[in-house]
Amino acid sequence: MRGPIKIYSIPTCSDCNYAKRYFKEHKIAYTDYDCEENVKYAEEVWNLTGKQIVPTIVIGDKVFVGFAENLSEISELIN
Repeated sequence: MRGPIKIYSIPTCSDCNYAKRYFKEHKIAYTDYDCEENVKYAEEVWNLTGKQIVPTIVIGDKVFVGFAENLSEISELIN
């Protein structure tokens, strides 16, 4: 079981939007955490990664910083 999928994002981030579009197209449920809307989510990203980078994607217990560069590993986890 892969566990829940969380995407920490901001609305103007093209890689964030690419990730969300990818999950929607593949009918993969995820929860979007808008770091611009709620500073608590930005703090969660910092606690997870030690960085302030979006998208930060959490799948189960795996944390990915960025989407495009992690696409092959993410695809393996969700398929």
